[in-house]
Amino acid sequence: MTKLMITDTILRDAHQSQAATRMRIEEMLPACEMLDSIGYWSLECWGGATFDSCLRFLNEDPWERLRKLKKALPKTKLQMLFRGQNILGYKHYADDIVEKFCRSAIENGIEVMRIFDALNDVRNLEAAIKYTKKYGGICEPAISYTVSPVHNEDYFVKLAKELEQMGADVICIKDMANLLLPYDAYSLVKRLKSEVSVPIHLHTHNTAGTGDMTYLMAAQAGVDIVDCALSAMGNGTAQPATEPLVATLKGTDRDTGIDLGELAKASRYFLKVSERLKADGFISDKSLKVDTNILMYQVPGGMLSNLVSQLKQANAEDKYYEVLEEIPRVRKDFGYPPLVTPTSQIVGTQAVLNVISGQRYKMFTKESKAVLAGEYGRLPAPVNEEVRKMAIGDKEPITCRPADLLAPEFEKCREEAGEHARNDEDVLSYALFPQVAMKFFETREENERKTAEENASLETNGITTIFVDDMTAN
Repeated sequence: MTKLMITDTILRDAHQSQAATRMRIEEMLPACEMLDSIGYWSLECWGGATFDSCLRFLNEDPWERLRKLKKALPKTKLQMLFRGQNILGYKHYADDIVEKFCRSAIENGIEVMRIFDALNDVRNLEAAIKYTKKYGGICEPAISYTVSPVHNEDYFVKLAKELEQMGADVICIKDMANLLLPYDAYSLVKRLKSEVSVPIHLHTHNTAGTGDMTYLMAAQAGVDIVDCALSAMGNGTAQPATEPLVATLKGTDRDTGIDLGELAKASRYFLKVSERLKADGFISDKSLKVDTNILMYQVPGGMLSNLVSQLKQANAEDKYYEVLEEIPRVRKDFGYPPLVTPTSQIVGTQAVLNVISGQRYKMFTKESKAVLAGEYGRLPAPVNEEVRKMAIGDKEPITCRPADLLAPEFEKCREEAGEHARNDEDVLSYALFPQVAMKFFETREENERKTAEENASLETNGITTIFVDDMTAN
């Protein structure tokens, strides 16, 4: 076997999973030279919730973040997480938006595009795969791994073969809820290595405490690449820590070739960042602990914390275990969707409504109706037709690729954003998060106006120092 390659998620999923995606670009840049010299297969640094968080909470332009990271990491492939036809949002976007986004992401520095669909409906991956290939990115479509009566090894192998035929350069097993147990990982990877020809990349978390063992068994089965996070922000709801795996495989036929000393230096730096995030209340003890409820209820860690929040708002915290028991029932009624954004939120919220209203399906969220109407794509298994009728009446569910029903929307978004959008990247930010992006643009303009006034005042007084507005410092 060849060496095991590693993608480190310290710049994206690690802090998304543990710290609500609150790491700032100025906290990343000082470590980039160290990270760039380690020899990772890639660094995941963009996508997922980072885009939203940059605009909404950090007053950063996500595109500028990407450009800065590309400049600071010239030797290492940069990777992003892309929600197929949902891009980085929570609904389907027209194909012209998908194309523009793929092109801009690749032109600004992304090389590896990991593309997934919450339902494993390959039709929702078609456009993203096509445009990633068109603009020269490494195309890594993902299998959203889950456990259900219809999600067995044969299902995943068949899906992987479809993805290979669609143009995958690499295939990812995306185990977002840490449900893939070690011996199952060994068996699945073994099958995939014998039945598809492209590299296999495995992603898991350590929420249930099994992630390290899953990676070790997958390594023995021949997996090519795994996702880890430097120990400063590894484990818990994040990925298994990088250093223990590197140490475990040293001197074996899967030796990563990575220097533990270099990892230790980088991890020491990020420990300070982690301490800042903890002091600011973004990292809780809960995100660092093992939670085996995930294995029993198949609920990702982030979904559990969301349920607690919803029940608190409804003053119904005592209903927590009733909701956990209701989630698998709703999931069955909805055709066994994998529980990953956005379906995890949709199923979880419906379960909460079913419990606190005292009557199952007395109320439906509009997202639940959309899932049952086929607006998110083809569900993995037949739905409960009685429940569907309660939700959408006699309306015929969509059977085509949902995006086929969407008109082009990029130029419309450009028009709506007006002079606030200075380039295509700004239009894309607006298309995905209209209100959040508009607020960011207005803040940017106000800061620039203040800076111009300060510079003019200083020049009037004979002082020639020029202040450069740094959006990331606000």
